[in-house]
Amino acid sequence: MAEASWPRESLIVAAQGGDPVAVAALVSDSHPHVQRFARSLCASPEDAEDSVQEALIILYRKIGTLRASGALVSWMFRIVRNECLRRVRRALRGDVLVPLGTMVSAEDDVMQRLEAQRVAAAVAELPADQRRVLIMRDIQGYSGRAVAAALGLSTPAMKSRLHRARATVRQLLQDPSLLEQHDR
Repeated sequence: MAEASWPRESLIVAAQGGDPVAVAALVSDSHPHVQRFARSLCASPEDAEDSVQEALIILYRKIGTLRASGALVSWMFRIVRNECLRRVRRALRGDVLVPLGTMVSAEDDVMQRLEAQRVAAAVAELPADQRRVLIMRDIQGYSGRAVAAALGLSTPAMKSRLHRARATVRQLLQDPSLLEQHDR
């Protein structure tokens, strides 16, 4: 079965111009592509579905701000990627619920949150290019090839950034004074 293509340029232009029928059709026609992005970028199926909804809402509300109709694909990819990263950051901050039926002592909960905060602080200190690679590869679990493709890198460049990111995080976690210096 052939994969459906993105919406026609004429539909995108009409939606940019404010045609409500075109906007609705654009959102509908973009859904499977946005969903594919989200499934490949987000950490869980639930995050993917939430990211799809957010991205389509943004598309619906802000299609008029898209400068070039040919930029729709990269714009939607960026929106989905940012939404997935926002959800990872929220999880790293500890803004996640414990699944029902899981018993965690108050002490264990505090220790887990403190460790998660330390890791999140170390990851936050990374340069953006290294941080993106580390999150996609080590937190979201994507293959190296998928990370390289999503970020427009060669596989060796992705591996180099990932190695530097891991080494920096390891160093920051092993020497607490380094993280304290960054907090000042």
